[in-house]
Amino acid sequence: MLRRLLLATTILIATNAQALDLYRFGSKIVEVGDTASKLIELAGEPVYKEYIQNEQGAVAGERWQFSSDGRTLIVVIKDGKVASIDQPSN
Repeated sequence: MLRRLLLATTILIATNAQALDLYRFGSKIVEVGDTASKLIELAGEPVYKEYIQNEQGAVAGERWQFSSDGRTLIVVIKDGKVASIDQPSN
């Protein structure tokens, strides 16, 4: 039940998202192309993860959701690197 609610929330948030090339965590910056391990080092573990599938059903990446200071951040990870950063409009 909680997983479905989080998935629905993620989909709704993603439809009103602003694409970013970088995001600041305090004085540290993560940007598209950085490794997933750097993202975890700066942001901590995501509150939610889901697999992204391609047209054939194979895993093509992951969508990670972070929550900090009342803001939500959605990051797509492909091949172990940050592929996109989205921040929903409030």
